[in-house]
Order: sequence, then structure tokens, then C-alpha cells
Amino acid sequence: MMSEEVVVDDRPIAGIGTLVFGKWDAAEVVCNDPGLAPYVNLTTVGVPHTGGRHANMWFGKSKLSVVERYINKLMRTGAYTGKKQSAMKAFEGALDVLADRRKMNPLQIFVDAICNAAPMEEITRIKFGAVSQPKAVDSSPSRRLDVALKNLAKGAQQGTHKSKRTLQQCIVNELNKASEGDATSFAVAKKEEVERIAASAR
Repeated sequence: MMSEEVVVDDRPIAGIGTLVFGKWDAAEVVCNDPGLAPYVNLTTVGVPHTGGRHANMWFGKSKLSVVERYINKLMRTGAYTGKKQSAMKAFEGALDVLADRRKMNPLQIFVDAICNAAPMEEITRIKFGAVSQPKAVDSSPSRRLDVALKNLAKGAQQGTHKSKRTLQQCIVNELNKASEGDATSFAVAKKEEVERIAASAR
């Protein structure tokens, strides 16, 4: 007797874990940086709001979606401190604008921006007796992701200072430039500066 072949439907279902904000498929996003790829987590169950349940776990942030981590970074300082719903709406609106403008999955633009903003090496100070010397060190993938998200959020926040532009417009601007590797992006400029200083301290 021949066994029947079972066909499993692989289409994403909204809110189950593959569609971010119930709109964009995270399964088709490709991370071009092999070091960052295992750390870029896009699985989202419905709304990216876990309420800090990973806060007290070792490396609990690795289980957190990068979408939520970016939204959390947007709440660090400025007018959006602690306003998660507002920051979430601004980011969702920014993804809508990017999707309309670039005619592609905005999550791919977001991941490309993270890859271009993640520094490969940084600088630390090593003490020899009374003399401290700068020394270049390789960044771990987890730290690279942290720094990239921090700088992308900081670049978007700084665009709103003394300006009539909204946070949504600034997020669109920052992610658009960073995804193309444009040096006028705050995050990309910061990465190049850190790598330049590290190269001189080898």
C-alpha cells in the first residue's frame, strides 16, 4: 500500500508569527550579513509588545523581535519617552511609506539598514601600568545588532529636534539612507567613524 503524500500549506497567517503588523511577510526577508543573520529575529505574534517578559533572562533579547527592539530604542529619550503606542504607530506608518515608495517589502529595507549600520570592529582601552592605550577589537554579532538599532533610532530622533518633521518622516529618511549605505545617514556615518578610529588603533 502506497503512503499518501501530505501537502502542508506554507502560506503565512496574520498574527501567528510570520506577518509583522499583520501586513508584511517576514519569511521572505534575507539578511545579507552572515554574522548578523542568526541574531536578526523577525518573528512577531500580532502586535510587537511583549511587556518585557524577556528582561530578566540571559540573552533574552535574542528572543525578542528586532521590530520591537527598535521601537523600544525610539522610546529612550525625547518626546516619545515611554510612549510605546505612539512609537509603534510611527514605525508602522514609516514601513507603509517605505513600501509605497520603494515598491518592496519594507522589512527588507529595515534589515538592510541594520546590516549597513552594524560596525565590524570597535575600540577599547587597555591599561599597561599607568598608561592606557586604545586597542581595536572585533564586535560580537549581538553587540553589532545592539549598536545598529541604537544608532538608527538615535538618527531618527535627532531629525525631529528643532524641526517640523514628524518621527515617522525621520524614520523613513534614516532607514532609506541607511539601507542604501548613504554616508549622510547618522547610523552609517557613526559606523564608519568607529571603524576608522579602530583601524588607526590596530
